[in-house]
Amino acid sequence: MEQKKGFNVAVVGATGAVGQQMIKTLESRDFPISTLTLLSSKRSAGTKVTYKGQEVTVQEATPESFKGIDIALFSAGGGVSKELAPHAVEHGAIVVDNTSAFRMDENVPLVVPEVNQEDLFKHNGIIANPNCSTIQMVVALEPLKAKYGLSKVLVSTYQAVSGSGAAAVEELNSQTKAIINNESFEPKILPVKSDKKHYQIAFNAVPQIDVFTENGFTYEEMKMINETKKIMHDDTLKVAATCVRIPVATGHSESVYFELNDNNVTVADIKEILKSAPGVVLQDDPENQIYPMPANCVGLNDTFVGRIRKDLDVENGFHMWVVSDNLLKGAAWNSVQIAESLVELGIVK
Repeated sequence: MEQKKGFNVAVVGATGAVGQQMIKTLESRDFPISTLTLLSSKRSAGTKVTYKGQEVTVQEATPESFKGIDIALFSAGGGVSKELAPHAVEHGAIVVDNTSAFRMDENVPLVVPEVNQEDLFKHNGIIANPNCSTIQMVVALEPLKAKYGLSKVLVSTYQAVSGSGAAAVEELNSQTKAIINNESFEPKILPVKSDKKHYQIAFNAVPQIDVFTENGFTYEEMKMINETKKIMHDDTLKVAATCVRIPVATGHSESVYFELNDNNVTVADIKEILKSAPGVVLQDDPENQIYPMPANCVGLNDTFVGRIRKDLDVENGFHMWVVSDNLLKGAAWNSVQIAESLVELGIVK
């Protein structure tokens, strides 16, 4: 069958931070779109969004919004995805969902194209986009796992406040100004919007992202643990995470310790593999103080890796520093990349 010249694409959550990035990414990638339907809550419906120089009016998302849609990119919260994604599938759309609603569903592939693109063939109408912090880590680890095998991962994250939405960024900005001007303020959003207690984020580091589970890990940390195993198809992989929110607007950073299944690997070997790894940019020249930083990754689709070094005590252990734009590779770009893969592989026609 001849491939379409353009597809009918819907973006759900079009007025949100990730939704806006999805629209910009579709435009910058020149994704083959025949019609673009922008959807949101009733409250945001009527908003005008510019796409390729044309104004598009955002409509209220309803079960009937997906008639004739080929690909639907969702980023409007898990509740919206659970309610509307099945309707989109019923109307014949393939859903790429950026929430946690379906990530651990055994019937839904969890995909990072550089890592497990082949899982797209297993979809039943819905494809899940992983957690932002998981995505950049597995992009950096997969080429090493493929070559040497991987047995253990310990990660500590330094996550940007934009992961909690635009209001959290505004709170960071307002708190920073208040502290500098010696003014009072009342934290209202972080670490968790619905939590009873909120903490200052400006000039601080908050070791909680999402709520705590019974085992002492937060849901964010458990997402990283469980999603990594699912994406890498390895339930025996040992993974632990500590997730921390820091006063950076955009760009997640991660300190990753990992153990390979080969005791003879060198730092030079790892650098050589990562130099040509898909989606990875190696920035590793300590002598000249070259390493990834969130301020330098904003607006870029890649995952940046540096500070690679061998552990001093464990023969097969290594450390690295991984940075990426959490709104792009961590969300919008990975979603659009999945859509591009669906077209390239002939899954959507």
